[in-house]
Amino acid sequence: MLGQSIYPVGKSSLVSDAASVSPKRIFITGGSGCIGHYLVEALLQDTPHELFLLLRNPAKLLLNWQHQPRLHVITGDLRQAQTHAGLLATMDTVVLAATSWGGAQEIYDINVTANLDLMALLDPERCQQVVYFSTASILNQANEPLPEAGALGTDYIRSKYDCYLRLPEQAIAPRITSVFPTLVFGGDKDKPYSHISAGLPEVCKWMWLIRFLQADGSFHFSHGRDIAQVVAHLIDHPPLPGADRRVVIGNPSLRVNDAIAEMTEYLGMRQFFGIPLSAWLADRIIDLFKIEMAPWDRFCIQYRHFIYQNPINPASLGLPTYCPTVSDLLRVSGIPAG
Repeated sequence: MLGQSIYPVGKSSLVSDAASVSPKRIFITGGSGCIGHYLVEALLQDTPHELFLLLRNPAKLLLNWQHQPRLHVITGDLRQAQTHAGLLATMDTVVLAATSWGGAQEIYDINVTANLDLMALLDPERCQQVVYFSTASILNQANEPLPEAGALGTDYIRSKYDCYLRLPEQAIAPRITSVFPTLVFGGDKDKPYSHISAGLPEVCKWMWLIRFLQADGSFHFSHGRDIAQVVAHLIDHPPLPGADRRVVIGNPSLRVNDAIAEMTEYLGMRQFFGIPLSAWLADRIIDLFKIEMAPWDRFCIQYRHFIYQNPINPASLGLPTYCPTVSDLLRVSGIPAG
């Protein structure tokens, strides 16, 4: 059963009016990633909070942070969080956005073990909230854990699935807010690009062909700046007791065919007809081009509709959304309109 929706569209009664807006001490992992850059930037610009960033390589932080008195960079590995036990015990809020993508053992060590070990170092009497970054890929359409994510997922997806299932065991569990970003776009000259945004130019090169395909599927997406807005809001407005602390972040769901049509129009192309891309045809294309497909990839082709209940975006909170449409994504990515 889903709990009480955390931020239903058009309502804010579940957000505590008494939520403190006084300066907080915030510990952040993953600050040098795509979403991390947007979040750190938003917190520095729009809040009075003091930020402590744990980074393995501070050189990857592209923001001009050296002269920011409220930002403290701590060089270290998430897997050695015990080194910072004394500091962690003084934190009011912790944001766990760090993740690993490569090497099965490293992925599990960082995405599961290190995150849980860090949570165990927090003071449940002092820490008001832990914002834990998962991924919407591990949820089904009812916002419940998707068993196939644990059984068939990539090493990354399985690690996120396993960690999420273990959150209730933690002493800080009542104060953990799990956020589930949908497809993440973002990046610019001062921020690293997300995996999807980095591939947008190549996709656009193939739109002359893609525009003639139709696919039965749907999805949500969100830009890193919009995700940062939602998380910054969560930091100052923690969920009320009893509210569902699962937050799916994304714009309203979009059909694949509508996304193709919008991209085609933005690029100045025309659509004359569409060839339905059935599962059978997809399999023939995979065989023809000898495309390697992992079990998770094949599951996604069959599942098709990665949509969720009550997705949250800045507009849900009465804030302006940076990228509400696919055309906006293309524009801010520097792809010229046709």
